[in-house]
Amino acid sequence: MPPGTPPRRFTGALSLVALACACALAPASAWGAASRPGDGDLSPRLAELAKPAVRSAPPGKQADALSVATQGPGSLVREGNRVLVEVRFDRGAAVGAGDLRAAGAKVLNVSPRYQTVTVAAKASELGALSSVPRVANVNEVLAPIVHGAGDPGPVSAAAVPCFGGATSEGDAQLRANLARAEFEIDGSGVEVGILSDSFDTDGGTERHQAEDVANGDLPGAGNPCGQTTPVTILEDLETPNASDEGRAMAQIVHDLAPGASLAFATAVKGDVVFAKSIEDLRDGGADVIVDDVAYFNEPFFQEGPISVAVSNVAASGVSYFSSAGNNNLKAGGKDIASWEAPQFRDSLGCPEELEVLGFETSHCMDFDPEEGAGHSDDTFGITVKEGADLTVDVQWGEPWYGVEADLDALLLDSDGAPLVEKLAGKSFLVGSTDDNVDDVPAEIFTWTNDGPERVVQLALNRCAGICNPAASGAVTPRVKIALLQNGGGVSSTEYHEDLEGDIVGPTIFGHNGASDAVSTGAIRYNGGAAPEAFSSRGPVTHYFAPVVGKTPATSLGSPTVLEKPDIVATDGGANTFFGSCATGVWRFFGTSAAAPHAAAVAALEREAKPEASASDVKEAQLEGAAEVGVFGPDAVGAGMIDAVAALEWLGVASAAPGALPESPPTPFACEAEEPEAEPDPRIDEIENQIIAANPAAPTQAASNDFRDRLAPRTAFRRKPPRVLRTPWRWGRAVFRFRSNEPRVAFLCQFDRKRYRSCGQRFVRWFRVGRHVLRVRARDAADNVDRTPAVYRFRVKRVSHRAYRRHRGA
Repeated sequence: MPPGTPPRRFTGALSLVALACACALAPASAWGAASRPGDGDLSPRLAELAKPAVRSAPPGKQADALSVATQGPGSLVREGNRVLVEVRFDRGAAVGAGDLRAAGAKVLNVSPRYQTVTVAAKASELGALSSVPRVANVNEVLAPIVHGAGDPGPVSAAAVPCFGGATSEGDAQLRANLARAEFEIDGSGVEVGILSDSFDTDGGTERHQAEDVANGDLPGAGNPCGQTTPVTILEDLETPNASDEGRAMAQIVHDLAPGASLAFATAVKGDVVFAKSIEDLRDGGADVIVDDVAYFNEPFFQEGPISVAVSNVAASGVSYFSSAGNNNLKAGGKDIASWEAPQFRDSLGCPEELEVLGFETSHCMDFDPEEGAGHSDDTFGITVKEGADLTVDVQWGEPWYGVEADLDALLLDSDGAPLVEKLAGKSFLVGSTDDNVDDVPAEIFTWTNDGPERVVQLALNRCAGICNPAASGAVTPRVKIALLQNGGGVSSTEYHEDLEGDIVGPTIFGHNGASDAVSTGAIRYNGGAAPEAFSSRGPVTHYFAPVVGKTPATSLGSPTVLEKPDIVATDGGANTFFGSCATGVWRFFGTSAAAPHAAAVAALEREAKPEASASDVKEAQLEGAAEVGVFGPDAVGAGMIDAVAALEWLGVASAAPGALPESPPTPFACEAEEPEAEPDPRIDEIENQIIAANPAAPTQAASNDFRDRLAPRTAFRRKPPRVLRTPWRWGRAVFRFRSNEPRVAFLCQFDRKRYRSCGQRFVRWFRVGRHVLRVRARDAADNVDRTPAVYRFRVKRVSHRAYRRHRGA
């Protein structure tokens, strides 16, 4: 914050202890009239992270206190013992980069366009960053959404010869195999750039790049099909969160366009770095670029820095494809993943419990669109499933860097009491309370429901006056809430249909719905009559010009409505390592898989007709698309890609009419190992623990004559290596479970702690040392497996050099 700016209120991961002190020094209704000592220009979360009690806590405890995800989307992005942050300057970012280095930060990128320096910094160094001259603010980088999903499906097959051990069925579904045979093309002479999380840095995968090349699933030296040009890696990601989704995307492109050359860059180092990587891929020679990433802070109501980069490369002739997202939620046949009001409606009050804590302004959003007595509602109810993460992204209709309203998002229980997380003797409110004035109009947070399914309530408070002297209490912008859930975790919402101008459903946003990107939805590899239920819906509506610097963009004369998605393509196709091991085959689900299918077809188009423009390539896909059931453009765009029809629309002459592809090879099998037998003599006590920990699991009442007493069996579908190597003090272990019975619940015990409910997929950070995980299935009749599946492993810390050497072996 520049000198002379009025003091800020309490923001961020609010400490109840701090609030109690504030209320003791002011009237009971006063809320945070002065900022906390030492906050400086740090975001509220970073200010808390910099404190010794928080920065010394394990990552999971830190995440709870800061209202961020423990790992994956919405978590802090880490590089070793550092966190990634974006430092925004009023001016002089290039000069300021040197000062940040002197303060101990590792500079990753400097953007003069946005006066932003992306750095990796230790938590103990954060305070020094805010003291650098001309710094406006310092914000954490939250890990973006990577649009992969893992729903299993039956095995199908269709491919072309010499494509390796696993070929996506999308090759046949989209008729790319026929296009290659009929037009004698394979993508040669075209380069496809891929942006995702990582390429070959996940130590927990069954296969790596070297095996993929040797088996013909990726190009490179030793490829048996003659595609020997290796994938160009501009920059990979080496963090514990790496999943190598980019390599799975590359396999898809190689399946459909085996002659195309491939390049990769990580997109998980902040939105500004992502935007630069898009242009770097273009400058490196990419003709087609595809990504499967979305940042939570990307604007809903205008095109942000990433979308601007997409427009820049599209203007250079590059065909750009982006995943539409996996954020659609279904309830009662309706799409409920977002809620939007045409303006902020002041309820002239807030939930009583928040007012007791000191929310003096008492101006919370009224979610009930009807006017008159009895039609005011200051909370938005959300039903969250057991064990699910709830990720809430609230944005409002003001341009970046021209924000006047300051909204806060807080989560309450069903009785209206604020939800809290505890750390080091302090209680932290769940929510997000950034100071948004002259910055970004967004509040984002994640909360984990550790108990059974429950209803929580979202409150949006407009902070002005004593609460925030710099904020306006008069502006009433549009307000949109998006539940970014990757297709699950929320079973219902209080307001689930369009009413009085309020809009429910659309979740395509940011560059995923950019005007110059081909937004790609997903359709299952063995389907064709409907898009995937999770595939995000459109349209996208912009009210402001794009973000091209730190000057606020102007309002558009009339809103621009973009019909999104543009197209749908295959997901769930076979690959060698990523996604779900469904019926013995690895399957990659999500719009992350759909987008590279579409990009590969574009590579075939560009080889067949090199003079075609990016708009020609897109138009050919849209005009040649096949209809998808009765679904409209908000769900499927123009329809499902048909590679042959697209090439015909471009006027490409057939080289070999009637040619047919050969049968594909059998995909690699993925096998689940049998569990170790280890009966536990304390089974009755354990069963009581399990039932108490998971009371909401389905039960079957016993009849007088008969009750199912056959216990289910439990096994591991996936588990980490026996020795899990990591250059950090913690190792990330990923497990998947299965049972011989349907509709079971799983209970996990690690290192002989108490059994707790866990999902079919279990991910946890383990300290360096030896560990044991026991898993039991519990069926619908409350029978618990008496012989748990057991896995023992060790987390071993190695040097970064040894870790990289091990990963490349």
